[in-house]
Amino acid sequence: MDRLDLLLSLAIQEDMGHGDVTTESTVDPHVAGEALVFSREDFVLSGTRAFKRVFHLFDPTIAIESYFADGTSIPANEPVFRISGPMRCLLSAERTALNLLQRFSGIATLTRKMVDAVADTSCRLLDTRKTTPLWRFLEKEAVRHGGGTNHRHGLYDGVLIKDNHVAAVGGVRTAVERARSRSPHTLRIEVEVENLDELREAIDAGADVVLLDNFPIELLRKAVARSEGRVLLEASGGVTLESIAAIARTGVHFVSCGALTHSARAIDLSMELSSKCS
Repeated sequence: MDRLDLLLSLAIQEDMGHGDVTTESTVDPHVAGEALVFSREDFVLSGTRAFKRVFHLFDPTIAIESYFADGTSIPANEPVFRISGPMRCLLSAERTALNLLQRFSGIATLTRKMVDAVADTSCRLLDTRKTTPLWRFLEKEAVRHGGGTNHRHGLYDGVLIKDNHVAAVGGVRTAVERARSRSPHTLRIEVEVENLDELREAIDAGADVVLLDNFPIELLRKAVARSEGRVLLEASGGVTLESIAAIARTGVHFVSCGALTHSARAIDLSMELSSKCS
C-alpha cells in the first residue's frame, strides 16, 4: 500500500468505524446516484488526487468527472466534479473526501493571494515545515498549485540553522562553519539571524542564505543594503497577506510563511445529490 492509500484508509476508518449506520439504515444497497461538487466561494483547486482516491477506495467503479485541473482559479457556484455510482458509497465517502479537498484548496487559495500580492517584485514565496503531520506532501503540493515554492520538505534535504542550533553551539559563525565542513557540498547552508551583527557574521562565515527572523521593514531594507548581494536573503516571521507586499519590496529574495499551511481557511465546498437516482 502506498503512502496516500495508507493515510486515506486511516482517514476513512476514523470516520466509518464499524460502519455508516445512518446510510445503511436508510439507503437500499442497490440504489445508484449522481452528485455535483461545487464551492460557495471563489477558490483555487487542490487535492483532486486525494479526493478521487477516497471514493475509489470505497468502490473503484465510481465515475468521477473533473471539470478543472488543480491550480485553476474557479468561481463560486461552478460545478467542480460530477460523481456517479452506488449511493451508499457516495454518501459514506462524502465527508472525508470533502474535508481533504477543502483543506488543500484553502492552502492553494491563500498561496495564490500572497503570490499575486508580490507579483510586481522578484521575491518568491516559500512555505515552511509548519504542516499537518503526515499530510505534508499534499499540503506542499497545494502550495505549488497556488503558485508558491516549496522550502525544504524535511530535516533531511536542507541545512537550516535555527536560533536554537546557534544557541547550542555558541554562535552564528561556529554553526555555519561546522555545517559547511560537515555537510555534503550539494547542500546550501542557511542560517537564521536576529540582528545585523549576526547577519555580518553569517556572511563572513560563508552562509549561502540568511533567514532574517522577524525583522521590521526598515531593518529588512538595511539588511538588503549591507549584504550587497553577497548572500540570498529570506524574510520570515509574522508574514500576512496584508504585510507581504511591503516585505517583498525591501529587496529580499524570499519570503517564507508558515500561515500558508498552518492557518489557511478551508474552502466552503459542498456535494449535492441530483434527483437522478435509481
